[in-house]
Amino acid sequence: MKVLHVETGRHLYGGALQVAYLVRGLAERGVGGLLVCSEGSAVAGGDYPDGVEVVAVPMRGDLDFAFAGRIRRLVRDHRPDLVHLHSRRGADWMGGIGARRAGAPVVLSRRVTNPEPRWLAPIKYRLYDRVITISRAIRDGLVASGVPDHKIRIVHSAVPLPDTQAQWTRASFEGRFGLDEAAPVIGMAAQFIARKGHAVLIDAVPQVLERFPAARFLLFGRGPLEDSIQERVRRRELTEAVQLPGFQEDLPALVGCFDLLVHPAYDEGLGIILLQASAAGVPIVSSPVGGIPEIVEDGRNGLLVPAGDADALADALIRLLESRELRRRMGEAGREIVGREFSPDRMVEGNLAVYRELAGAG
Repeated sequence: MKVLHVETGRHLYGGALQVAYLVRGLAERGVGGLLVCSEGSAVAGGDYPDGVEVVAVPMRGDLDFAFAGRIRRLVRDHRPDLVHLHSRRGADWMGGIGARRAGAPVVLSRRVTNPEPRWLAPIKYRLYDRVITISRAIRDGLVASGVPDHKIRIVHSAVPLPDTQAQWTRASFEGRFGLDEAAPVIGMAAQFIARKGHAVLIDAVPQVLERFPAARFLLFGRGPLEDSIQERVRRRELTEAVQLPGFQEDLPALVGCFDLLVHPAYDEGLGIILLQASAAGVPIVSSPVGGIPEIVEDGRNGLLVPAGDADALADALIRLLESRELRRRMGEAGREIVGREFSPDRMVEGNLAVYRELAGAG
């Protein structure tokens, strides 16, 4: 079997990282792949095994109609058994049109909960033979928009359990970010966009500092609201307690140094950082929205509080900071959940089952 994958993300995190795990896992199982990605993207420069060919092409956004022609030509030249579209940026519409015009079966991965217009969804999703969603929440949203349930399969995203030899030590971590040895560290890693809930966290910080004055908050990531969140930190006079270190390429090796991960999102398809934290044995405070409850079991590997409620968020953070034993138990539970339900092997096999289903149908 040979699969043509289309991933147009610019950076090697989130969906693009899942594609890298997938094509490597498929190659280990003898499934060849052609990975089509944007010129200059991080995923194009990834390290892939034999059997995976990388083709970087121009990609100029959702209205790049020429992209459909590029995909059509690649399908005709390489003759894959199917095309798997992995990202929204031009890949879903234009990739679907190009693959359909070339006569290939098409699979779409859907990683976000953003609602599809009811008038548009039946037209758009006619392009795809199967749709893989990374959470039940995304699947339910598509069905509500009119996408036929029989087309949808759920395959959760995945992360490997961390290599202990590759992890940062706590002492090195503290030195890198200028932290005191005794400081409890609460980490957040997300794009600086409204739905991730950074503003709610900033509103909760003063209450946490009243109980734990040495606590330090590290907000990793980048995005359009980064400057406004930094200004909010300054206005609240929290610059000593809150850092915005930007995006860190080695974040998976840093997460295990957090005492807690906080993710106060208003919406989330699933949340790779939640998987990375649980895999590293770090308890989580988050919101019961989107696919988050499929990872964070309230009271087991973390605590869930209402989205937008800064008081409840502060209370949950304080509760976990007060009990090292509770953090330890939740961290162990998180590692067990990820190892059982969210391993790369399980994710690869789930995607492969969809491919074989289509091959059998043909």
